[in-house]
Order: sequence, then C-alpha cells, then structure tokens
Amino acid sequence: RNAGDYIFYTDWMWTSFVVFSVSQSTMLAVGAIYYMLFTGVPGTATYYATIMTIYTWVAKGAWFALGYPYDFVVVPVWIPSAMLLDLSYWATRRNKHAAIIIGGTLVGLSFPLFNMVNLLLVRDPLEVAFKYPRPTLPAYMTPIEPQVGKFYNSPVALGSGAGAVLTVPIAALGAKLNTWTYRWMAALNSST
Repeated sequence: RNAGDYIFYTDWMWTSFVVFSVSQSTMLAVGAIYYMLFTGVPGTATYYATIMTIYTWVAKGAWFALGYPYDFVVVPVWIPSAMLLDLSYWATRRNKHAAIIIGGTLVGLSFPLFNMVNLLLVRDPLEVAFKYPRPTLPAYMTPIEPQVGKFYNSPVALGSGAGAVLTVPIAALGAKLNTWTYRWMAALNSST
C-alpha cells in the first residue's frame, strides 16, 4: 500500500509542479502587470505578489484542515518573480512594452526556478506516504502520470520553457485589461 502512496505523492508533486508553474506564472503576470500599469508605480507587482502569497497561506490552511499533509500544498514563491517584473518596468523608465516582453519573459523563466528551490525543502514523498495514507480524491483531482522523461527529466526546464512562452501574451492581456478599465471608468463617469 505505501509504495502506491509514494508513487501517488511523487506523481502529484511533479505533475502539479509543471502544471502549476505555468498556471501560476500566468496568473502572476496578468495580475501584477495589470496593477503595476494601473498605478504606474514600479513595486506594485511585488505588492500584488505579497497579497497573493497571503491568500495562498489561507488555501494551504484549508487543505491542511481537510486532513492532507502539511507539505501537500506548497506555497508558491510569487514575490521574487514579481520583483523582476517591477525591475524591468523601472529599469526601462516605465516602458509598458518592455514590461510586457522583458518582464513577462522573466516571470515565466524565473517562477519555476524559485519554486523548485521551495519544493526541494519539503518532506520527501516517501515519508509523507508512510505518515499519511493516500486520501480518496475525486476523479478530476487524480494526478496524471507525468511524462517528464521526454523533457530530459526536468520539470523546471519544462515549466520555464512553457512559462516563458505563455507569460508574455498573458502579460499583454493584463496591459490590455488596463485600457478596457480606463474605458469603463470613462463610460461610467460620462453617463452620470
């Protein structure tokens, strides 16, 4: 039984690492660039990432309360990647397009790297498997067997590569949402 639980936790860890690297780096890019360009102040992205980190602590607490091991949900390292986004905006003298292209790429590349450092510090899946028998998961939460071998066994390279490609258009979307926000604000103000 415990061997199966070990495989479960290991698969869950690596599969979720790649999937969450992509999804969370894009979440960070769209939200952080939206708020940063809205205020026009470098540093706002880091502020946004700090708030998101606190939200994640709450989510981790909820999983823990459901009986999952403390290390089952690893709090993502949002802040350093957001600092790089802020830095690209500040270093290019608040150039929106540089923030999208350079900042978006830096977020996508760096996020899996910072998170791997985080992941290496958690307990070994074998230890978790012996202390916590595998919980029954609904079908949609069942991890897919990871195909990391095709990518030289590197979830970081896979996450960074996919992240760097996807965060740039998503950062551009965050910037575009700003334009729409100003239009909505103008439309609301003109109608009153």
